[in-house]
Amino acid sequence: MRGDILVFAHLRLNAHLNAEREESDFLRNVSTDVPFYMVQRFEHVLEAMQMPDVFSSDVVNALNPFDIVRFLPNNLNPPEHTRMRKVLNRWFSPAAVRRIEPQVVARAIELIDTLAGRGECDFVTEFGIRFPTDMFLMTLGLPASDGAQFVSWVEAIFSGVFGGAAAEKAAAEIVSYFELAIADRQRNPRDPASDFLSQMLIHEAAEDWFTREDLLTVCMTLITAGLDTTRSALGYIFQHLATHDEDRARVNTEPELLPRMVEEFVRLYTLVIQDGRLVMRDIDFHGLELKKGDVLWLGIGSANRDPRKFDRPDEFDPHRAELSHHLGFAAGPHRCIGMHLARHEMAIAVREWHRRIPDYQLAPGAELVERGAQLSLRSLPLQWAVPPVPPAVFPNAAKETS
Repeated sequence: MRGDILVFAHLRLNAHLNAEREESDFLRNVSTDVPFYMVQRFEHVLEAMQMPDVFSSDVVNALNPFDIVRFLPNNLNPPEHTRMRKVLNRWFSPAAVRRIEPQVVARAIELIDTLAGRGECDFVTEFGIRFPTDMFLMTLGLPASDGAQFVSWVEAIFSGVFGGAAAEKAAAEIVSYFELAIADRQRNPRDPASDFLSQMLIHEAAEDWFTREDLLTVCMTLITAGLDTTRSALGYIFQHLATHDEDRARVNTEPELLPRMVEEFVRLYTLVIQDGRLVMRDIDFHGLELKKGDVLWLGIGSANRDPRKFDRPDEFDPHRAELSHHLGFAAGPHRCIGMHLARHEMAIAVREWHRRIPDYQLAPGAELVERGAQLSLRSLPLQWAVPPVPPAVFPNAAKETS
């Protein structure tokens, strides 16, 4: 999908994908230059994600299967993918994420406190974009003060759907930023325990195969994939809470439920609705005859609302069974490397916001607009009563759901 779409495309899109999933296990789509097969049901999507030797990540987008944009480690297959993930996983482990929690909470509070007394804001542009950007930079050991610049770059890239002069210029500037940062670490290494680039430059960490070009590509991937997805998720979370009084009240009265609520939001508001794969050999996949070179659409959005897996799948229910089985973070060897970070920052954002602004609503007459490609709200005007309620004292509810 491209361009701006009046909300709520999520509703229309999910209704369309639901209907296609129920029509058939598999469909052949000939709407693009390269036709592809749509795999839509939960069990089939999950199984395909767990078969990297047959369904290769040489293609990661069925709509543009041979796009020149390269991501690492996304585009790799085992054993190269396994080796790179081994190096990167340590940096994004739950323990590593918890290490920066004090700074992250402090930054969330700082941003929210600048808004609370105003009684209104555009959540997306004034918090939803900035908070995950600053947190991500802190995770890498980079200055949070560079957040505003990264916000501009990432927005230019996604607004151009990875194409056009503005997107190309922004991508080049991100690469230049990291080239300078890498050169600086080579001259003056930081503590590798807290500085991502210094850690990646250690010979033993890279196992003598992590090239400078690889590192630049990894940095570009982490920034573009990590920032836009989390800011998009926060937009949909707060849009939901602003329009569902009972669910908003739960955040205030049942803070211990927050990790499960975050998990259910990720399932219900799937941001990356499909993942592409390239078929590496002829195979009969549950009756679908595939040939080497075929392209697959793995329907993440369809799978996350499959009634065979989730009871009442179009409803928000943080008490549902098997809650964390959703595919919002994918599955198999390509499961999202930043999932622990994403869960943590979403929980912190919701918790700290509701401690200071527990009751709010959409601004009257607000016309919400979604950006295509990867679904995201362009703005989310919110209003609340002032003076704001003093911060509530909740137990720490940012633990992860198992």
